[in-house]
Amino acid sequence: MDRANLAGQNEGRSAPRAPLPRAGMGLPGGEHSYHQAFDDESRAHAAMHAFFSSIPARAEGCAQCAPLDDFAVFSASGADALTFLHGQLTQDVTGLPADAARLAGYCTAKGRLLATLVMWRGADPAEDAPRLYGLVRQDLAAALIKRLSMFVLRAKVKLAAASLHVTGVQAAPAQLAALEAVAGALPRTPWQRAELPSGTWIAAPSADATLRWWWVASDAQLEAAAPLAPVLGQVPPAQWHAADLAAGIPWITTATQDVFIPQTVNLDLIQGVSFTKGCYPGQEVVARSHYRGTVKRRMAFGTIAGADLSTESLAGQDVFDATQPGEPIGRIVDASRAHDTVSVLFETTLAALPEGDLRLASADGPRIAAAPLPYSLTP
Repeated sequence: MDRANLAGQNEGRSAPRAPLPRAGMGLPGGEHSYHQAFDDESRAHAAMHAFFSSIPARAEGCAQCAPLDDFAVFSASGADALTFLHGQLTQDVTGLPADAARLAGYCTAKGRLLATLVMWRGADPAEDAPRLYGLVRQDLAAALIKRLSMFVLRAKVKLAAASLHVTGVQAAPAQLAALEAVAGALPRTPWQRAELPSGTWIAAPSADATLRWWWVASDAQLEAAAPLAPVLGQVPPAQWHAADLAAGIPWITTATQDVFIPQTVNLDLIQGVSFTKGCYPGQEVVARSHYRGTVKRRMAFGTIAGADLSTESLAGQDVFDATQPGEPIGRIVDASRAHDTVSVLFETTLAALPEGDLRLASADGPRIAAAPLPYSLTP
């Protein structure tokens, strides 16, 4: 069986293809116009640095925060912003509640994911036209804006990078009161959103009782959030990413673009796909897999203990079953190291999960110990 048909039923897998087109590759606008906003954001890192330099590195006794510099935010504004993104993403954008965020996917015409994002509505009452925001991985943000902009045509919508800072905040239940005494009332239910003086707080899913939030703030909001520093401890971003993986949140990066359909990274299991909305790129493929019940591959969570691995290059690597050496049975979706353990999300056949001897990169590679996700793999 060749690598392009690793899934067996042509479901949710393909050989890696070229990522989203880079700015300046023969398309209008050139490289400078699409990357300028993100260059501007890099110059605004002084505010983020100033805020985090006032927070000690401590992991116990208080809420924890991590700067998420490998994430970026973009905006879609204009009279047609809602309907435009509704016709591009897997999520029901027009039905998005004002006080909530949602996970969504952006697919090729063949139903393979080019990006996953967390999206929410803007809350500025001074704006007449709708505004939406999307949180995506930094490495594909500029190209995603460029690709979406190609399909705007006559729609009244403008897509642009947003100069906003993204921080991951997590707290044990016992630490919540001290955090809220300064920040204000925070959302508790995953995907609920609150607009506070310090910025936008979105409750993130968690694998345990820990409360987690994506905190998105402007320069001014970050400066005004200085009173939060005494109730926070700083931890490495990898610790936040590992918690994302344990919660089963699939982040597509340039290494995994055009590889997975939404169901094989569980997007339909975590409110990331609407099967009642209208058309979007890849909708026919995604809907067919859903209604025919042909999803035989899913995303699972696992850990690799004590391995001397660079997590930066793990996304997209093959997963093998040592009991059936030969062809790979899956592929790494995302990875992060926390302490001496590498956490991974990997896509594989459902049949391999109960009994397979899962290995990274080769049949005799480091062992992947599968562990439960906080949600069921069956709809």
